Amino acid sequence: MFFLLYQIIKILILIVCLLISVAYFTLAERKIMGGIQRRRGPNVIGFVGLFQPLADGLKLFVKETVIPTSSNRILFIIAPMLTFFLSLMGWLILPFNEDTVLFDGNLGLLYFFAISSLCVYGIILSGWSSNSKYSLLGSLRSVAQMISYEISMGFIFLIIIVSCGSLNLIEIVVSQQKIWNFLPHFPMFIAFFIAALAETNRHPFDLPEAEAELVSGYNVEYSAMGFALFFLAEYANMLLISGLTVILFFGGWLNPFHIYIFPASLTFSLKLSLFVIFFIWARAALPRYRYDQLMLLGWKIFLPFSLGWLIFTISILILFDYLPNCC
Repeated sequence: MFFLLYQIIKILILIVCLLISVAYFTLAERKIMGGIQRRRGPNVIGFVGLFQPLADGLKLFVKETVIPTSSNRILFIIAPMLTFFLSLMGWLILPFNEDTVLFDGNLGLLYFFAISSLCVYGIILSGWSSNSKYSLLGSLRSVAQMISYEISMGFIFLIIIVSCGSLNLIEIVVSQQKIWNFLPHFPMFIAFFIAALAETNRHPFDLPEAEAELVSGYNVEYSAMGFALFFLAEYANMLLISGLTVILFFGGWLNPFHIYIFPASLTFSLKLSLFVIFFIWARAALPRYRYDQLMLLGWKIFLPFSLGWLIFTISILILFDYLPNCC
């Protein structure tokens, strides 16, 4: 009983910290984009705009939830909750240091891949249940895009697995004590980060939310808390994929300079923040792809390239008799 209560408290602490991080991630995005575009960004509510995320959250909370009359009401309400719930599920296996993780499973990487695959259901339900052609087209775009780039990400996961000899995220970090994975697998790191942009529907791959032709994509009919849940899920997924990039390619909480005055969790957070800034920079600096270019990049470039790199990696490991036991 005490153990169950302890786990519930840890989950609640994680959710609260994640929601606060997402709130101030949005503020950081608006501030950084304002600096890039030579404007101030939010600076009225609170000191230098620090209370702006709280005001935005309060505004969405008190707004009236409007449900279209021709929509499927049950699925329309369930879709954003399902998407937000699945975005939280991925954080269960993310280790902040060697001792701070909610669920230290031996199949952590496979668990993450399964959860990310389920995220398409919330999006396709929202697009179909809204009974709007813009929502449906946006959801179909998003699902096709996510499935296309998940295949390449799966091969990149396999490359990391055969290199580190484990699907456990903590063991993957520990195996990088001598050399981080982004050095021997630098092309795969670039491919993974670009695929992460596509997986999270961010610039320059935000085709499901293209304002010019689809208004706002699959969430065009949502308002108030329904829109807020989609918004929170998107930004939580960006933080999650940034953390996973740090774990797979940049040694997680390992300090590159062996300066132990920094706690491991702080080192991990600083690395994660760096990739979050890359997400923001991509939105401010890069133009949107055409949809055919997006699909061509996923199927004709990333897929054969990642498969070829997997075969090359296994061949090198076999050649030097260094293939891990798990393989």
